Amino acid sequence: MKLIAANWKMNKTPQETRDYLEKFLGLMEEVGDDVEVLICPPFTSLCIAKELLDGSKIKLGAQNCHYEQKGAFTGEVSLDMLKELGVSYVIVGHSERRWIFGETDELINKKIIACLEKGIRPILCVGEKIEDREAGLTLKVVESQLKLALSGLEDVSEKIDIAYEPVWAIGSGNPAMPEDAQFVHSFIKELLGKVRVLYGGSVNSKNAGDFLSMPDVDGLLVGSASLDPVSFAQIVKASQR
Repeated sequence: MKLIAANWKMNKTPQETRDYLEKFLGLMEEVGDDVEVLICPPFTSLCIAKELLDGSKIKLGAQNCHYEQKGAFTGEVSLDMLKELGVSYVIVGHSERRWIFGETDELINKKIIACLEKGIRPILCVGEKIEDREAGLTLKVVESQLKLALSGLEDVSEKIDIAYEPVWAIGSGNPAMPEDAQFVHSFIKELLGKVRVLYGGSVNSKNAGDFLSMPDVDGLLVGSASLDPVSFAQIVKASQR
């Protein structure tokens, strides 16, 4: 089943989340059961999102987590806290976490292990920088990130979703070509076997269908285009064409 996920990043207050979801849920009434839809708001909006999404077919996700269950980790949020709020997915290893906040592959590995132990499905993000792409190192970078982040988890890869997000495309308005995404997605599946692979990086309502038409693109992780409920609804509906 295709997965269409919204990563709101650091956007939307609880009231803005309520306004968005009240409109978005109405737009989802005609969407069938052959696509999984996921909303990943900021931590401060998880409570209101849970309230509004309860009883709907829209899943709730978080943008990050800590690997420890509890303790002196100021500013962090545990998986038990997220699970009690109905969170069923967590985005792990997003490029902004890697390059802005210094998260390592080893740390990301700990988060994935913790997610699986709690029965929460991780979405592992991988992708190359522009200098890697220009040097012809895309596959080498992606392979390294996958092997390190999934160390010891090779036998449970089907419980993990992968999001290929070329760093140079995220928020740039300059997405990879669908054929480029297909090439990397095919490589990931050859490497890992049975796994769902999403594409992310300047996805919008105009190009979503082109990416989803590729045989190894199993869904989308959408950033800025998911901040408008109408735009995101159009992207979800593109998965059913």
